Amino acid sequence: MHKLKNKLLILFSAVVMLLAVFAFPFGVSARTAEVYVGGMPAGFTLGMGGAQIVGICEVLTEDGTVCPAKDAGLSVGDVIVKLNGVKIESAADIDKVLESSRSLSSEVTVKHGEEQTQKKIDAAQDLASGKKKLGVLIRDSVSGIGTVTYIEKDSLRFGSLGHAVADEKGKLMNLEKGNIFKCSIVSVVKGERGKAGELKGLFLNDKSIALADKNCDTGIYGNFKSGKDLASLPTAEISSDAQPGGASIYTTVDGITPKQYSISIVKVDKGNKQNKNFVIKVTDKELLKQTGGIVQGMSGSPILQKGKLIGAVTHV
Repeated sequence: MHKLKNKLLILFSAVVMLLAVFAFPFGVSARTAEVYVGGMPAGFTLGMGGAQIVGICEVLTEDGTVCPAKDAGLSVGDVIVKLNGVKIESAADIDKVLESSRSLSSEVTVKHGEEQTQKKIDAAQDLASGKKKLGVLIRDSVSGIGTVTYIEKDSLRFGSLGHAVADEKGKLMNLEKGNIFKCSIVSVVKGERGKAGELKGLFLNDKSIALADKNCDTGIYGNFKSGKDLASLPTAEISSDAQPGGASIYTTVDGITPKQYSISIVKVDKGNKQNKNFVIKVTDKELLKQTGGIVQGMSGSPILQKGKLIGAVTHV
């Protein structure tokens, strides 16, 4: 694992201003009567299950420019999972396999959606570096910061973020298992009318506190490794009975400790099938002064009403 200390990252989140839409907390076990209420920021580093191609480029050789990936029929969005039979998890893995190969010709296994195919590809000798290249730009992981919504008391299973981690086109990313790290919010870009604000944070260290195993429409899920640091968190029962009126949001806009802020639920739509079940308005003067309302990075912040957890920040 690469060092994460002092790495500044913009947070995962839907872009929200003064009004935000929330969803009921999905993914909670039916047997769960009570959960720890989250609100704390967490750093996510999620694997792609291989090396995803995000760009196709040409390679300059002694004989001119060539494009091995294009010639082999590879395309943006493909995930390279094997090269010459060796499992690929990063761009560095591709370089190692190509360096150790005596031939320019290789067999590549790529995944697109749920389908896997094998193709032949002829690497090119880069004129400047002398290294073998496939002519691809690679993304092998996704990193960012989001908010933990809840942690089940018995299983330590957690839910976070409130919405899927999606690609540039808004399509849900097929992410593999990843690590969750402690982080701290270090600055706020205040939201204004017509301009979304955002939180910014730092990964505090390179020791993970939890493992993520699922990315879906309602967020990122996984398990905390230990419950020793959770005892100080408030607890609540899960409820789907949101009603118009006063409520609270737990979120962190400075440092690592969540605070409770007042909000008002102005509309409830229990039948909404798009993970948008009620609308809130921030009424807390302190939060409005600090952020201008709901800003990027607060997705996953838990919502409580009458002492029960009824949902989390999700979408605009």
